[in-house]
Amino acid sequence: MTLIPAYGRDYTSKKAVMVDWDAGRDFYVSDFFSPYDGKPTNKHDIERMPNQQILIRYKKMAQIAEVVKLTR
Repeated sequence: MTLIPAYGRDYTSKKAVMVDWDAGRDFYVSDFFSPYDGKPTNKHDIERMPNQQILIRYKKMAQIAEVVKLTR
């Protein structure tokens, strides 16, 4: 599942992405095949979903950070 920063935020490094991700900040789902496309989500919401590979786009959508791979 691909996520993008919510509310106009952007990041210049993966470290900054991880700080906000771990803090539970919101990100928008940007995945055409997901029923949640365009909806806000956060780490807590994603932890309840099984088998998700999470990618977060940052640096004006030019970089991708693989944040977590969940296996339940």
